[in-house]
This record gives sequence, structure tokens and C-alpha cells, in this order.
Amino acid sequence: MAQPDLFVVCKNCGSEVSPYVTECPYCGQRVRKRAPKLDRGGEDAEPRAKQRRRPRLTRLRPNEVDGIAPDSRPVATVGLIAVSLAVTLVLASGALLAEDLGGLVLPSKGQYWRSVSTLFIYEAALGYQFIALVAVGVFGSSLERRFGGLATVALFLLAGAAGAAAAAAVSSQEPFNDLVPPDALILGGNGAALGLLCAWLVDDRRAARRGEDRGSDLLGVYVFCLLLALLPLATVQANAFAGLVGAVTGALLGKLLPLLARSG
Repeated sequence: MAQPDLFVVCKNCGSEVSPYVTECPYCGQRVRKRAPKLDRGGEDAEPRAKQRRRPRLTRLRPNEVDGIAPDSRPVATVGLIAVSLAVTLVLASGALLAEDLGGLVLPSKGQYWRSVSTLFIYEAALGYQFIALVAVGVFGSSLERRFGGLATVALFLLAGAAGAAAAAAVSSQEPFNDLVPPDALILGGNGAALGLLCAWLVDDRRAARRGEDRGSDLLGVYVFCLLLALLPLATVQANAFAGLVGAVTGALLGKLLPLLARSG
């Protein structure tokens, strides 16, 4: 590589000046158009390659555990919420009563199907319905994106029905039967919502033990759990036994959820 001259001579005044200036410092005469480039001392002269753009994350495949972006819409969870809202509109019209739509009346008299239908019925208890359906939406949609709609609906129905049936059975036994007024109703999905929450929590803690960091807000989860557990204190429609059995059922089913993961 050619080395620059040690000095150049100004044609106007004849002074020797540095080759790295464009004007003579003595007379101001322009010496050259531009100064030569400095030698960086061994630095690679080749231009640096352009920085590659960071690859974007691809859409999740069915067998992948979701992180931030979902790979599908939680249609089944939305359907569960929509059925409950539709039943509420029918009740608000006054055309039918909660018992007519499948509300669980105590004593149940062997009508076990009401343990399922009562999960969608809330009679003039908007606060209860709001908390339960928000919990269903939050935890049901997350489970659905991991394990599919069929598994989520099955978990909702099994946990909720187990809780309602257990509450009906306990209320007919001593000494609890004296605490149950005639024609009392067990309504709503507090047991089903707690089942979804506990199933989600079991799956999330299993992932944490594997070293996966999903960035879960456990404080919010525990707040939801506390609200759902305290609902029986706010309304007679929400039953404490239904919530407890629903939560236990959801936790047990949560351990089986990986077996129900969607196949590719």
C-alpha cells in the first residue's frame, strides 16, 4: 500500500505543509482538493458486511408450547362464554326461569344432567357472572391455545359438573341439609372457572420445573383464585363445595393435559 508524502510544497508561498491539510496555514492557498485517508494500522480495509436483520418468529406449530403470540383463536372458550351470556338474556326476558333452563335445584332428585346445564346459568348475579366469565376467558383461552378446544371444553364441563354434583350430594347430608333452604339453587360456573385456573396453574408450574420461563403473573392468578373462592360469601348461587371440588378436579386433570395435546 502506497504511503502518503511527508510534506507538500505550497505553490503560492513555497512553504512545506502537511499532506493532511487542504489549505496552506501560512498563506491560505488551497493545496489540494481533499486530504488522503489515514491508515488505521492494520484494520481490515474491506467494507463490513451489512448487519443481518433479526429473523422474525414463525407462527407456532400445533405441538409447540405457546409463548407470546397465539397460533389460533380460542373459539371454544368464546363459545362457553357466549352460551352463558345467551342464557342470561333469556332469563332477563322473563320468559323462562333458571329451573326451566336447567338450574340445579336442591334436592337434585336424581336429575344429574342439571350438574352440567347449571354451569351456564346466572340469575340476577352480574358481579358473580362477570368474575367467573372473565376467569373462564383468561385461563380457558390460554389452555385452549396449548391443548386445543376439545380438551378445554371437557375440562370446563368435568370440573364444573363434579363440583355441582358434589355440592348437591353434600347439601343432602347431615348437618348441611339443615342449612339449605327449600328449592335452593346451585348456579353458575365458579367450580368450572376454578377448575380451569388450577389446571392452568399445574401446567404452568410443570413448565417452570422444566426451566421454561413463560413470564406468568402469578399474583394475578392468586387474586383470581381468591375472588372465585370468596364468591359464595357474596351470593347464594355460588357454592363453596362446588368451587372446592371443581378446583381439585381441575388440578388433577391438569396433570393429564399433556396427553391431550393437539397432534400435528
